[in-house]
Amino acid sequence: MYAVIATGGKQYRVTKDATLRVEKLDAEPGATVEFGEVLLLGEGANVKLGAPLLKGSKVVATVVRHGKGEKVTIVKFRRRKHYLRRKNHRQPFTEVKVTEISAG
Repeated sequence: MYAVIATGGKQYRVTKDATLRVEKLDAEPGATVEFGEVLLLGEGANVKLGAPLLKGSKVVATVVRHGKGEKVTIVKFRRRKHYLRRKNHRQPFTEVKVTEISAG
């Protein structure tokens, strides 16, 4: 069984026991989080599609850890204008492990 959930402005396809990185959540490592915005549930040829969400469906996951992604360098440059700006950014993330997918 798999599901498509929405969290942090993005959509993720998840299966049971899968580990994924989502936008940073306000939860301690080891805590359980519940994703209620389920867009689609599927099992083989049997697919349930929400309009836009499936009522009563949820995905439960456990927080594994928090971290920061790879460093991204941002450069703003204007030729012949003596203009150069350099910045770096590391996006925070939360790694979760899916423990349960319920159809509601």
